[in-house]
Amino acid sequence: MAAGVGSAEGLEGSFGEGFDFDDPSPEVLTEAAAAFGLLASSARLHLVWALSQGESDVSGLAERVGGALPAISQHLAKLKLAGLVRSRREGRRVVYLVDDPHVVTIVRLMVGQLVDRRTGAEGLPGVASASRVGSGRLRGLGA
Repeated sequence: MAAGVGSAEGLEGSFGEGFDFDDPSPEVLTEAAAAFGLLASSARLHLVWALSQGESDVSGLAERVGGALPAISQHLAKLKLAGLVRSRREGRRVVYLVDDPHVVTIVRLMVGQLVDRRTGAEGLPGVASASRVGSGRLRGLGA
């Protein structure tokens, strides 16, 4: 489905062995924690996953992730406020998308890594398998 899922493809040079990072400011850490906190909801993570595959309107997202329109709209509003997704108008429709490739990479890497563990590194079989991730090893770790 997506190249590089479950690997650090495209991140070489950004994160490598022996690469030293300066500590980020407390403000950056707070902002990053808030963004990860938003993605800690399986519903919002599923929305970002779906939007990483392509743009969609609220009704299409509700159908895909199996949620009620008002709940999906609230989740999207939170993700938009955090800058993880954006929207644009197409006539009377509002279309949502993830336009930050780093957000897409982070979500695909994490979900792909967990799917690879479950499937014996066979690759990403699809969204249905990715939705089962919640019962894995990270449960109970505060995730």
